[in-house]
Amino acid sequence: MSESEMDFMVTGKQELSGSILTNRSKNGAVAMLAASLLTKGVTTLKNVPKIEEVHRLLEVLTSIGVKAEWNDHDLTLTPPEKIDLDAINKVAATRTRSILMFIGPLLHQYKSFSLPQSGGCTLGLRSVRPHLWALEKFGVTITAETDHYAISHTELAPATVVFYEASDTATINALFAAAGIPGTSHIKYASANYQVQEVCGFLQKLGVQIEGVGTPSLTVTGRTDITEDIEYSIAEDPTDAMFFIAAAVTTNSELTVLRAPIDFLEVELLVLEKMGLQFDLTPQGVSENGITKLADIHIKKSSLVAFPEKIHARPYPALNIDNLPFFAVIGTQAEGPTLIHDWVYEKRAIYYTELDRLGADTQLFDPHRIQIMGKSHLRGAQIVCPPALRPATILLIGMLAAEGNSILRNVYSINRGYEDLAERLRSIGANITVSHS
Repeated sequence: MSESEMDFMVTGKQELSGSILTNRSKNGAVAMLAASLLTKGVTTLKNVPKIEEVHRLLEVLTSIGVKAEWNDHDLTLTPPEKIDLDAINKVAATRTRSILMFIGPLLHQYKSFSLPQSGGCTLGLRSVRPHLWALEKFGVTITAETDHYAISHTELAPATVVFYEASDTATINALFAAAGIPGTSHIKYASANYQVQEVCGFLQKLGVQIEGVGTPSLTVTGRTDITEDIEYSIAEDPTDAMFFIAAAVTTNSELTVLRAPIDFLEVELLVLEKMGLQFDLTPQGVSENGITKLADIHIKKSSLVAFPEKIHARPYPALNIDNLPFFAVIGTQAEGPTLIHDWVYEKRAIYYTELDRLGADTQLFDPHRIQIMGKSHLRGAQIVCPPALRPATILLIGMLAAEGNSILRNVYSINRGYEDLAERLRSIGANITVSHS
């Protein structure tokens, strides 16, 4: 049975309780899968989430000759003598936008190659120009054809890259390019987001010198002929932690989210605090990668009011763009109008209007701005899952808070980023079952 045929059936208004362990990072995992192509040695990735996005990239890697072996949630990747790009699994490649991150590592193995045009979330015109503009500084030419990208270069050289916007994946591609070029490169207005910091940690283990980790200015001293074996543990996912924070807040439940990557949730928690949320933090040290600080977040039952300012995302250390949608469903349970400005994506705010099917009161001002008027009494409904991961998850949270029965159909887009979500929700008291249509 195809994963794309999975449905979630929810009986709402169940109080959540207990604790939930934060899962490991989707975006970190897919970046590390691409990073494994930088070394001719064996890469062992620990604590890898078994999610659809990872499965798609593994299908791509194995199709080009990489040997992949699972041991529970640890994954060993052994590269072939020579990667065979002619054999690439085009179907898998087009189903994930993360395929773009293969460009940087493959530059060091091929003078010219092509990759299938990427898919993933349907969120409007998510431009690949930041990738093109960054990599051209190193001497790379990228042409977007009808169904693929044509990539070529004659000689790679260190460079200074200035980003127009702090793109996560484009910063990672620039890091991958710089990592394999002897000499020093500078990346300015880089993303300092969690997956970028993870990539920096991985590259440093491979002997690449990087200064400025966690800042928007990175200095990279690369090296050729990387042959080391490497072991690296994927860190905890802030958007996974935020899902459960939002689920607890929206259902007005008491819940503890364990081992949350707190540096990437501080602004979100500040907004929630100003909305009236009561919570406690207990520091829990650092993740296995030695980079990511962790804390347990104990959410208490609270009466919410709307945030008095617009809620919008900005590059780290501000509110994370992937966490922004959760405030739409939280806003349904806060007294007053919550204004969300989703400026990054052309169309994502439109998906938030699907909350109306559950009884929410939304007003879409334009493709970027939406107001949610609370507090709403949510009711069960049948909804087809949007093709975008984060908007899909907020509908599920809305169903958890809604009176009566709901069905969320075709949840592939949720399974792209969350592992065993229904089972994890059941463990904290949700009434949710999985069916196949």
